[in-house]
Amino acid sequence: MKRTSSESSFVSVPEDGPVKDYRDYRVRKSSLIATVNWSHVIGTYLPTMFIVGIGVLLAQIVYQVVLTLSYKVEHKASPGEIDFSIETITAVLLGVRQIFSSLINSFIVAPLQSGEGGILSPHVKITALVLVVIGWIVNMDNPIYMLAFSTFKAPDSWKVSHDQIIQMMKNQDCFTDESIDFMKRLLERSGTGQSTAWPPGIVQCLEEGKETDRSIEASRKEAETVIFDIVESALKKAKCHPKEVDVLVINCSLFSPTPSLCAMVISKFGMRQDIQSFNLSGMGCGASLISVGLAKDMLQRRRFSGGKALVVSTEIITPNLYHGNERGFLLQNTLFRCGGAAIVLSNSWFDGRRAWYKLLHTVRVQSNSEEAYHCVYEAQDEGGKRGVKLSKEIVKVAGKCMEKNMTTIGPYVLPLSEQIPVATTIALRYSFKMLGIF
Repeated sequence: MKRTSSESSFVSVPEDGPVKDYRDYRVRKSSLIATVNWSHVIGTYLPTMFIVGIGVLLAQIVYQVVLTLSYKVEHKASPGEIDFSIETITAVLLGVRQIFSSLINSFIVAPLQSGEGGILSPHVKITALVLVVIGWIVNMDNPIYMLAFSTFKAPDSWKVSHDQIIQMMKNQDCFTDESIDFMKRLLERSGTGQSTAWPPGIVQCLEEGKETDRSIEASRKEAETVIFDIVESALKKAKCHPKEVDVLVINCSLFSPTPSLCAMVISKFGMRQDIQSFNLSGMGCGASLISVGLAKDMLQRRRFSGGKALVVSTEIITPNLYHGNERGFLLQNTLFRCGGAAIVLSNSWFDGRRAWYKLLHTVRVQSNSEEAYHCVYEAQDEGGKRGVKLSKEIVKVAGKCMEKNMTTIGPYVLPLSEQIPVATTIALRYSFKMLGIF
């Protein structure tokens, strides 16, 4: 794959020649084919092959019965030929019924008998054996498919620039000049653009004569706007009716009202009364992956019946603007924005052909150290102002957790050609350490 050097975007401006962008990237078809995991591609179509195979098996059984009875039923046709009279059709139906009754009564022994005592012909036995193998593979796979994914696109009235964000902070009449300068430096280094979304309850303070609205009603309005939009979009893309959803998982760390956000969605979209709903809070940045893992576990409990899960991830900014001047708390005022995402998952065999992705592995690692517990901590500052404090140790803690996570998931995703050198290196390092060489 040929690549062009670029620091901030896909676009590269060479000294000589035309401007190149991502459309100029070329990949050989052979390279793309080599990246395909064909076992999952074939596995996606195994359920269809299984159903077709059942049809073939039934056709073979009927064909066998018809040929057998064509010699026994009196009709005008020559031996070996079939006359589709009422008498012949009745005899065929009775013969099919008799052969299935024999299969049920003898269960396994009779179909496996050979010679004249066998119920089925050899080609029917082979088809049945292939179907058993395919059915076993499909049952062992137990896949989770992603049918649709949707993100929140904020209206233009919600979008503000860096200068407008600083002006909103000044309009709160609670921040010192040092705090304003500190937040301004954070914005410049945050990597956020000049058109990021803030909730209307806070943005309205830019208008003359209006104050920030941090009430529960304003918070609910933000939640409804974000969640309803992404849920409706995701269900539409997945061609899924709200009553088809079996599991609903919503995560929002800092806003957990009563009734819950799950109840709000169930009421709005008229979902079933027996839906399994879970409202997660306080889970932080890992909440989305935790929600997907929970939805996966709940769907796999419906292994044979199949089902669909709706996972919603968001954070509500309106009630969580920090009004103090401690630097550890001020980070949240500059890093977080409005947004949300919804995913529709399914474990139905027949959804594999229209799915976007297939979930292969979920791995979760949690640190139990004291510094990890306090690295993202909701509390009050010395002035009694509530907020979320981000510790300086957060990068160190996150790095350790990512290392453990990669070590755990490595054996699942790395080929043996990569695992063997790693295992060899670890074994040699351990041996040298025991011998005192290093």
